[in-house]
Amino acid sequence: MAAAQKYIYTIGRRKQTTAVVKLFPKGTGKYNLTTANDIKHDLFQHFGGNKYLLDTALSPMLILGESFAKQFDAEIKIAWWGIMGQADAIKLGFVRAIIEFNPEYKSTLKAYGLLKRDPRRKERKKPGLKKARKSPKWSKR
Repeated sequence: MAAAQKYIYTIGRRKQTTAVVKLFPKGTGKYNLTTANDIKHDLFQHFGGNKYLLDTALSPMLILGESFAKQFDAEIKIAWWGIMGQADAIKLGFVRAIIEFNPEYKSTLKAYGLLKRDPRRKERKKPGLKKARKSPKWSKR
């Protein structure tokens, strides 16, 4: 990818994970991923054959069609952990980039519920408990 080529820059988040997506129009369908410790590989290698996670990350592209997905190249940078959070953060980054590229796709993606960030977080630990809800073993004596 040429440095002078224009791209669309968006950010997607889920739990603690942040995905920075650079979407390059007029591409060949390559999605390159860089993790926080600068390990670079293909998006398909990152999810290691887990079809569910790959489909989750690429769901906006798959909804708009295979030919649509091959029009773009993407550079994705992921910070923080959790493979499911990473897939959802990439998905939101793709959705925001597609809408910025062409606002007409917003109604199509909204019908699938892809425009909203998932607000769920890890529940905090409560005093006197081992975790958020797990209590110590009860004993009578």
